[in-house]
Amino acid sequence: MPRWIPLESNPEVLNSWANKAGLDKNESQFSDIYGFDPELLGMVPSPVKAVLLLFPITQAIETKRKEEDEKIKAQANSSSPLSPVIWIKQTISNACGTIGLLHSLANTGVKFTPGSPLAEFVEACKDKTPEERARFLETTPLFAEIHAETASTGQSIVPTDLDTDLHFTCFIQTEVQGVPHVVELDGRRAGPLDRGKVQIDLLTDVANLVKETYVKSSEGSIQFSMTSLGPPAEW
Repeated sequence: MPRWIPLESNPEVLNSWANKAGLDKNESQFSDIYGFDPELLGMVPSPVKAVLLLFPITQAIETKRKEEDEKIKAQANSSSPLSPVIWIKQTISNACGTIGLLHSLANTGVKFTPGSPLAEFVEACKDKTPEERARFLETTPLFAEIHAETASTGQSIVPTDLDTDLHFTCFIQTEVQGVPHVVELDGRRAGPLDRGKVQIDLLTDVANLVKETYVKSSEGSIQFSMTSLGPPAEW
């Protein structure tokens, strides 16, 4: 199995990756989410199109993931209203950062430079299965070099031991039978995960969900980081 350097979770690194891959930086960028309080959420440039979460992999989180995966598998043979979502199965070790970026950028209607790696990948993925998308990511040179270059320019020293207990997941908003829903996209899952109707807005709902699910199952770990995809910050 191919293995990449873990990607650091901060807007500078994520924007560097996305801009090199073809994101229109004048239209959309990644920004820090500093906390769950309404005042801190109010500092995030809006409207938020996607949220990336970096979280610690704990036993409690893994147990919950397996339970939810069984439900996803049980529904696999039924007609899923989430089928238009571009979900990519992760088969490259430590590529969860790139998978999260691709999930956020491919499903939110952001603008790409024509002919860019992002434009080519998203267009090619539309008619592929999640497994075919994974094989395409493994074999195409579109992102491997961008990932390696970006992962080597973060604020942290590149680890010599590439094993990590941290993982990226992505949250987007999409319509299910005409109603806005929060959907979680994680390449380690069995498929897209419907997190329910949007109650307030994507950012607030995801913040509440992360507090109630991931943080409560973190076994005291504080290794969390959240970033948003939205308009470029004005400061």
